[in-house]
Amino acid sequence: MFSDYLEEIISTIMELDPAARSRFEVVLCYPGFHAVVFHRLSNKLWKSKRLTLARFVSHLGRMLTGIEIHPGATLGRRFVIDHSMGVVIGETAVVGDDCFIYQGVTLGAGPEAREGEKTRGVKRHPTLGNGVVVGSGAVIQGDITIEDNARVSSGSIVLKNVSANSIVVGVPGRVIYRDGKKVDNSIPDIEAEAIKRLKNRLDSLEKKLSSMPNLCEDDDKSDAENPEDGGSTDNSDPVDVFLQGAGI
Repeated sequence: MFSDYLEEIISTIMELDPAARSRFEVVLCYPGFHAVVFHRLSNKLWKSKRLTLARFVSHLGRMLTGIEIHPGATLGRRFVIDHSMGVVIGETAVVGDDCFIYQGVTLGAGPEAREGEKTRGVKRHPTLGNGVVVGSGAVIQGDITIEDNARVSSGSIVLKNVSANSIVVGVPGRVIYRDGKKVDNSIPDIEAEAIKRLKNRLDSLEKKLSSMPNLCEDDDKSDAENPEDGGSTDNSDPVDVFLQGAGI
């Protein structure tokens, strides 16, 4: 029953969101709840082959809630979208029961969608298992599967399958924990690796310059004429500090 479906969602929001003060507040003020209601209607129209009307109802929901859920998408029970703005769920996406996603999440198509009408009717969006949590701004692309109880951290970009009970972070997304145990991940951090290589190159160039006395004397004179403001005595390498995680 439709009423039972809505009742489950309201109860789940009340249980999981400390900001929810009453069921009446959820019904009136929660765009994630409204978006699911619109999708329920548009999905029924889609399944009955009234495709344009289904898209129109979905479009109304998008205008009112800021959430775009294609009427062809499959949503499980007790599905909650928190804060909600900017969420996009594609046509062939499948979301399991008890999933929880935050604002700005995209369940989008992979590169095969660039082929246009050739991929119409083909599964090209992700599948979320039961109990999956997706943090704000995360992007999950392509016909991949995020298995039960996985967690995708905010801002991650996931392009490959994720096994159950895993935690995924980063760009591209990589598993750092599985079944509560830290994963020995051999995938390099591309940005950190690039910074390290640049630092090593600069160190090498500085050593070569230090072997040229005339250049070094000119450099010393320049430093004497333009002393640093504040007279800082901190000799730590800012690149090393950054790579150790300070300020991130």
